[in-house]
Amino acid sequence: MDFEPSIIYEDNHLLVVIKPVNISVQADDSKDKDLLTYLKEYLKERDNKPGNVFLGLVHRLDRPTGGVMIFAKTSKCAKRMSQKFKIHDVDKKYLCVVLGKPVIQSDELVNYLKKDEKTNTVYLAPQYEEGAKQAVLDYNVLASINNLSLVEVTLKTGRSHQIRVQMSKVLKTPIYNDFKYGDKLHNGDLALWAYYLKFNHPITEKLMTFKVLPNTENVPYNEFATYIGTKI
Repeated sequence: MDFEPSIIYEDNHLLVVIKPVNISVQADDSKDKDLLTYLKEYLKERDNKPGNVFLGLVHRLDRPTGGVMIFAKTSKCAKRMSQKFKIHDVDKKYLCVVLGKPVIQSDELVNYLKKDEKTNTVYLAPQYEEGAKQAVLDYNVLASINNLSLVEVTLKTGRSHQIRVQMSKVLKTPIYNDFKYGDKLHNGDLALWAYYLKFNHPITEKLMTFKVLPNTENVPYNEFATYIGTKI
């Protein structure tokens, strides 16, 4: 098999992996192989399992976003874990590098977003526009250098492209390499990384915490390598 997943935790109920950037979580119109399919095939081969392997998708990350991701290995776990994400009973934190520096160092953003399915883009919408969904996050500027800022984001909702839109359209500081939402200067991987998840295990109730930092050898995280390595 040409795919070796980065598994950071596994038990009889959960599989926690590092999602690579630029791979879809599940099958989409691109027909590219997706992470869920890769993982099912990997488990089937590794464990020599007959028939189909159950693996439940309980939350999502956008294709260009990498980082910590949870899958459920049983239907019972999948139902409980999905509910945790639905009622926001999971602490989710991201790191991103943005162009410029937000005027306010730390704040809560509450907006309404709507998705244009034709263009696969999301835009700010009036609260009462049909299809608009509330999007809430907290952000904190951790460091700034060379007209770039390292920002920690705590998601309170999980809307499509939410961080990307709110960073760009509300704060006027688009994420580095986000061509779709405002960075027309750079090329490369989107500088948005899901680095932290904390929740109570859906079966055992044990407190689970996972933290995986982005590779500080990669642009633009290398600008903040010392900070990321010592203070996060």
